[in-house]
Amino acid sequence: MRNIVLGVIAAGISASLGWFVRTYLWKRKLRRKQNFFGLPENSESLLVVNRDPSSADLAVHRFDVFALLELSALIKDCGAHAQIVTQDVAQQGFGERTEFCVGGPGSNRRMAAHLAAMLPGIRFNTDPEPGPDRGAFQIGGDRYRLEPGVTEHVILARLTTGQRDQARPVFLFCGQRAITNQAATRYLARHHEKLLRKHGTGNFVLLLKVINSQAYGPDVVELVADVTRAAQTPATPAPAETSHRA
Repeated sequence: MRNIVLGVIAAGISASLGWFVRTYLWKRKLRRKQNFFGLPENSESLLVVNRDPSSADLAVHRFDVFALLELSALIKDCGAHAQIVTQDVAQQGFGERTEFCVGGPGSNRRMAAHLAAMLPGIRFNTDPEPGPDRGAFQIGGDRYRLEPGVTEHVILARLTTGQRDQARPVFLFCGQRAITNQAATRYLARHHEKLLRKHGTGNFVLLLKVINSQAYGPDVVELVADVTRAAQTPATPAPAETSHRA
C-alpha cells in the first residue's frame, strides 16, 4: 500500500512539474512575441489598409483583406486589439501604438509618407503608364522589376522612431502587387521567432521575392536581402544600375 501511495504522489508531482514547465515556456514565448510586435496584453494597434488601385470605388483588394486577416490573428494571439482604418483617414503620428501598414505608395498615401520619412533609400515607380520599370523598386544601385505572376517583390520592415524606449513599432508590407502584401504578412507570421532571434526588437528592412504566384499564390517566398542600411540611406543617382527579374 505504501508503494502505491508513493507512486501516486510521485506521479502527481511529475504531472504538476510538467504543467509548470509547459506553462512557463508558453508564457515566455508569448512575452517574446508581444515584445517583438509591441503588443502587450490589452494594448491597441492600428491596421492601415490601402485601396484597390484597379477599382474606381473605395474598395480593398481581396488579397489585402487576406493580409489583414493574417495580421488580425497575430494581434489576437498577443491578447491585443486592432482598429482598422483606411489610408486616407489615418492621420496621426507613430510610436503610440503598433501599426501595420499594408500596400504600396501608389495606393496607400500613409505608406508613401513612411517611406519618405524613414526609408529614403527606397524608390517605388508609381508611374501608371506601361513600361518595363512600372512598379519597380529602386534600392541603392539595384532595381527590382515586376513580372506579374512570375517574379514579384515586397518590402517587409519593422521600424521604430528611436525617440523613446517604449515607442511602438511600425510594420510595413509594401509590395508590387496585392498578393505580395499577403505573402509578406504570411512570411512574418511564420518567421517572427527567427526574425526576433536575428534582429531583436530593432529595425530591419527585408526584400522578399514571391515566386510564381499565378501557380503557388502567396506561399512561395524567398528572402532576397537584408536592405536595412541601403533603405535608410538617402538615395543618390547611381552611374550604373542593376536590374533584377529573378
